[in-house]
Amino acid sequence: MIEIDKAYSPSPVEAKWYKYWQDNKLFKSEVDNTKKPYTIVIPPPNITGMLHLGHVLNNTIQDILIRYKRMQGYNACWVPGTDHASIATEAKVVNHLASQGITKKDIGREEFLKHCWEWKDKYGGIIISQLEKLGISCDWDRLRFTMDDDYYTKVIESFVKLYKDGLIYRGYRMVNWDPVTQSAISDEEVYYQTMNIKLYHIRYPMVDGSGEIVVGHNQTRNYVW
Repeated sequence: MIEIDKAYSPSPVEAKWYKYWQDNKLFKSEVDNTKKPYTIVIPPPNITGMLHLGHVLNNTIQDILIRYKRMQGYNACWVPGTDHASIATEAKVVNHLASQGITKKDIGREEFLKHCWEWKDKYGGIIISQLEKLGISCDWDRLRFTMDDDYYTKVIESFVKLYKDGLIYRGYRMVNWDPVTQSAISDEEVYYQTMNIKLYHIRYPMVDGSGEIVVGHNQTRNYVW
């Protein structure tokens, strides 16, 4: 007589089969000119802690697509990666150091990078294990991280080539300025609008007479120079 559990327990079943898939390299993709290629490059999550429901949703959709194409006979390759820009990761590391009374400027670039790698080793591993728990079928031999030397070098080479080819260029643009990191982050949610308005300049002299602060004001915005 076979004993059947009252409720299905996914943990032992999923862990067993996912290990089998990985051990047998069922997700691995090699160049094969006899098959039509189909590739997805995973939108890499920031290694800021744990995956959220948005990650679960978009990775599930990608997994459905890649498995469907694999079943259709395509040479399907799903390329995994983590931390699409390292900006959010940097913010997390800066906050972590601040809780210990340490600032990025105090320790310098090289020491700060060491802390970034430590953060990546801790939280990047958690995120990868969570993705594996979802059962996603990435080619894990292709896993990349933003700060990997080879990856970083190729990104720089690509941007330089695009610039020399005239496909990307520098120009004056309105951007969002982060006063904490002292850096221009992006131009998301920046809306351009031409207006004919009056701009008033008010000069505030320093108490010690060393200079002044000029504040520009109009009906809609405040600016400080």
